[in-house]
Amino acid sequence: MLRAATQTEARMITLTVNGREHRLDVEPEMPLLWVLRDEIGLTGTKFGCGIAQCGACAVHVNGAATRACSVPVGSIDGAAVLTIEGLSAESNHPVQVAWIAEDVPQCGYCQSGQIMAAVAFLKATPNPSDADIDAGLSNICRCGTYPRLRAAVHRAAALMRT
Repeated sequence: MLRAATQTEARMITLTVNGREHRLDVEPEMPLLWVLRDEIGLTGTKFGCGIAQCGACAVHVNGAATRACSVPVGSIDGAAVLTIEGLSAESNHPVQVAWIAEDVPQCGYCQSGQIMAAVAFLKATPNPSDADIDAGLSNICRCGTYPRLRAAVHRAAALMRT
């Protein structure tokens, strides 16, 4: 007996992750987060809430900050994905440099998502005010390092202008 294909059956999905093409035989509904972590082995992207609220799972999909826990991989077949591992080979992206200089991380769990969100934010808002930062960056930090985060975004913006 022939079965009709259902949405839950695995199919080949192609993603370019950090410049490298991956052909993955996965269910299209699988969240991008789990594809990155479990199928590709990039564990810098973290699971926080699973409902796209906290931002610990932020990556870039075709250049836009995206919360990977809520994106079915089938919906981005053929997309380019950038994770924290691909941001800078030497961890010297201006946002990473500013994060270290301003001592942003406390526990550090949310930092990869915070950094990826800040990179996308600064592309769109290269000279932000505190109000811009507060409105434009909605990732949650359970440790409450928001004043240091804000300072790091300002420092990164200055580094990116030079």
